[in-house]
Amino acid sequence: MKLVFVGWGAIAKTAAKLINSPDIEIVGVASRGNGILEGVPIGATVFRDPGELASLDADVVAEAAGREAVGPWGTAALSCGGDFIVSSVSAFADAALLESMRACATRNRAQVQIQPGALAGVDALCGAKLMGIDTVEHRIVKPPNAWLGTPAESLCDLEGLSVATDFFDASATEAAQAFPKNANVAMTTALAGIGPDRTRITLVADPAATTNRHELRAQGPFGELDVTIANNPLPANPKSSAMAALSLARAIQNRATPIAI
Repeated sequence: MKLVFVGWGAIAKTAAKLINSPDIEIVGVASRGNGILEGVPIGATVFRDPGELASLDADVVAEAAGREAVGPWGTAALSCGGDFIVSSVSAFADAALLESMRACATRNRAQVQIQPGALAGVDALCGAKLMGIDTVEHRIVKPPNAWLGTPAESLCDLEGLSVATDFFDASATEAAQAFPKNANVAMTTALAGIGPDRTRITLVADPAATTNRHELRAQGPFGELDVTIANNPLPANPKSSAMAALSLARAIQNRATPIAI
């Protein structure tokens, strides 16, 4: 399986190191910058233009570069007949982009795969949708300093908090648009379940928190789902959760293994 990474930050580098399959070859790394990339696998082509992707004949293109990369690189990958694994799911808060990608995948008999990132329970939520889901609530709890540099600064006193504070409650679409990095997985929950407009997202700054925590609750004819995951930071980049890289590596490996879970 020929694999290309779009983005070569901490998540992509970690995922590449974790991949353990002789049937996967990293043939390319796409990067927006002009600097020298460190740790690129031997034999992999470094390139910066989506138009160059066709020459690599990639089977799978894995994105870990931010929401701006999803549209151009996803379209290029799918147009070449390759499958596209998405990490920056907040890009799909743009409904037009989501439909464009769906149409492109259909035309080229390819697939867009949304990997679960820092979440747990996405598989159960997808399964529950087949019977029907009434409500989905997703709470994202992080230390106050994790919300610095975001609209949270104007919604609460991040530096003066003494107790956990809910500072934002809205639909998944609104959360992903306002907090594209911190609430990236809001759209994952939404697309797995009852859609962006019906999925409720609550953002919380908790001075006692030492991890990035996701609390996912759903109810419907299937029963009840209540899943919590507390993510440790990725050592190479504390702003990202370790599980984001682990989930990407798993999504890639499942493409080349005879038994996938």
